[in-house]
Amino acid sequence: MAIRILSGVQPSGNLHLGNYFGAIRQHIALQELPDSERFYFIADYHALTTVQDAAELRLNTRNVAIDYLALGLDPRLSTFFRQSDVPEVLELTWLLGVVTGMGLLERAVSYKDKVAKGLKPNVGLFTYPVLMAADILIYKSNLVPVGQDQVQHIEMTQDMAGYFNQTFKTSVLVRPEARLNDTPKVPGVDGEKMSKSYGNTIDLQMDEKELKKVIMSIKTDSTPVALPKNPEACNVFTLYSLFATDEEREALAARYKAGGMGYGEAKKMLLEKVVAYFAPYRQKRAELLANPGHVDEVLRQGAAKARAIASQTLEEAKRACGLL
Repeated sequence: MAIRILSGVQPSGNLHLGNYFGAIRQHIALQELPDSERFYFIADYHALTTVQDAAELRLNTRNVAIDYLALGLDPRLSTFFRQSDVPEVLELTWLLGVVTGMGLLERAVSYKDKVAKGLKPNVGLFTYPVLMAADILIYKSNLVPVGQDQVQHIEMTQDMAGYFNQTFKTSVLVRPEARLNDTPKVPGVDGEKMSKSYGNTIDLQMDEKELKKVIMSIKTDSTPVALPKNPEACNVFTLYSLFATDEEREALAARYKAGGMGYGEAKKMLLEKVVAYFAPYRQKRAELLANPGHVDEVLRQGAAKARAIASQTLEEAKRACGLL
């Protein structure tokens, strides 16, 4: 039986380098994994916890769809769809909610972090892990590619699947496992983790002029040009390393340590790398913008395939509960 892989991305703003190296690149690479099926969705229901402007959500959703396709997602190899096009996931969310204790949700670190950063503690934000669990379980997913900060949500999903199966004496819900990637934290221009909520991102959609402005603003220390510098403590070097070969990385590290090189020169080298790396993406993105019907058709076909599986799982779950 094929391994079923599932992951989602929120359309809460433009995608950036952190999204790409933290998730998207892995999603694209997994298309080559033998004996596997891949389901990737745009989590527009989840985005409603932070994006509550209809026009903005529509635009963000469209941009995420175009970006994924432009970056290499192949709808012949992966099922790609909008979360909201599979309403069955909301029914399963309720079925999970009636067997999930408040204590489990109260321990969610991401909820506490978001509230601490000023997000309104609404019910949607609090029950976010239940909807995420339903997203995963409704497709009977085996592997969920996530960053370290999402591992707790996968563990909560495992717990909810167990609660449901035990309560209703069934085995309908499959226990998923997290699949961690090996990308370290991608720093933003201020040195903190790159995140839309911090306003420190380098967006994929930026043209060369915008990229130059943002990259030249990356925070560095005040070490004079003539003195040696520590590459491992430099945000510019960390970002450059994401694009460089081992030889290029070692060569730049040697220049840092030797002294005589300013951060401005390193930033220009980073700019060149970013522009060259994403050149095919920008070309493909322009083609997709000129053919919106193709994007709509990809999402429609993806939703039809996803919904066929989701409706079957939901029927089994409802039958186990006594609703059918």
